[in-house]
Amino acid sequence: MSTNSQFKKILVAGGAGFIGSHVVDELLLAGYSVRVMDNLGQPTHDGNVPEWLSKSAEFVKGDVRNKDDWRMALEGVDVVIHLAAYMDFHLDFSTYIRTNLESVALLFELIVSEKLPIKKIIIASSQSVYGEGQYVCAMHGASYYAPRSEEQLGRHEWEQLCPICHMTVDPVVEKETDQLKPLIPYGISKLSAEQLLFALGKLYNVPGVALRFSIALGPRQSFRHYYSGALRSFAVNVLSNEPIQMNEDGGQIRDFVHVKDVARAHLTVLSDSRADFESFNVGSGVGTHVFELGKLVAAEAGVPFNPLLNNRYRVGGSRHSLMDISKLKSLGWVPQYSLSDAVHDYLEWVKQFGDLRQYLKKTEDQMREQGIQKTL
Repeated sequence: MSTNSQFKKILVAGGAGFIGSHVVDELLLAGYSVRVMDNLGQPTHDGNVPEWLSKSAEFVKGDVRNKDDWRMALEGVDVVIHLAAYMDFHLDFSTYIRTNLESVALLFELIVSEKLPIKKIIIASSQSVYGEGQYVCAMHGASYYAPRSEEQLGRHEWEQLCPICHMTVDPVVEKETDQLKPLIPYGISKLSAEQLLFALGKLYNVPGVALRFSIALGPRQSFRHYYSGALRSFAVNVLSNEPIQMNEDGGQIRDFVHVKDVARAHLTVLSDSRADFESFNVGSGVGTHVFELGKLVAAEAGVPFNPLLNNRYRVGGSRHSLMDISKLKSLGWVPQYSLSDAVHDYLEWVKQFGDLRQYLKKTEDQMREQGIQKTL
């Protein structure tokens, strides 16, 4: 029985994964009783329960796309933290809907039909719901921008330009109140999952919270796929004595946040009723150029920083993405770890696995074959 009497048992769907396993650690540390459901599927896993998943958590193998698996995992549970997701950009578009959206519908079907006493649901959302976001022109003000065209990218013109004066524009930080214009199936499925969570939650009196993660970094991040993993691919480069390869010119701005800070955010919204039926950005609140991330990785590995810029880009990728985290901070949560901490912690962890070039090459080959990654 949990020493924390507020909830009897918390189910963490996707709890064996990168963010999920850290959430499990934080919940156990806080005295909660925890059950993990995970399908241990590729490419994140190899079919086995990872050694880093705490033995103090109960584990059941199951898939969030399967109603019977949900039913089994929900027995005796009064809180659900749903972190299982299909991520990045792949061509099996329907998988995003089944994994990220239909799974939420299945969860509510069971809650309603079987009158389950679920007191709260927290789901993983993403900065992807913002799409390209807003930019501001010094002459013509702020507006929402469309993604850069392939014609523009093919000319190696990486920055967003004002459509009126054609001058470079500056990114505006993303706030929860912004217009949401996701560009890819992943972002669309995450936004739809938020909407379903709040609509059904209000209808059936089940409080829900959506956490919009920026780019989480740190140990346990899968090295078997690299689509959204600048740190992971840079680490393979430096540990293999190769130049760090970057997309575009390395000038993209991103918000990188340590996975332990992301995990703590779940406990903040879990215990605070002010979070109910709300979405929150979860990031560091600091914008970092990808070029600077590369420098940190090289310095941590003790190798010269010799980036390879070959005009490679990803179709549909945002130029810049900055997060306003003031809403979550108003609940008492603040980031405690730096980007340097995340780089150090990841490199120390990943060294134990030896040569990982095969995984990076496999992902990059697949992306080129599918037309997701291009070099012109």
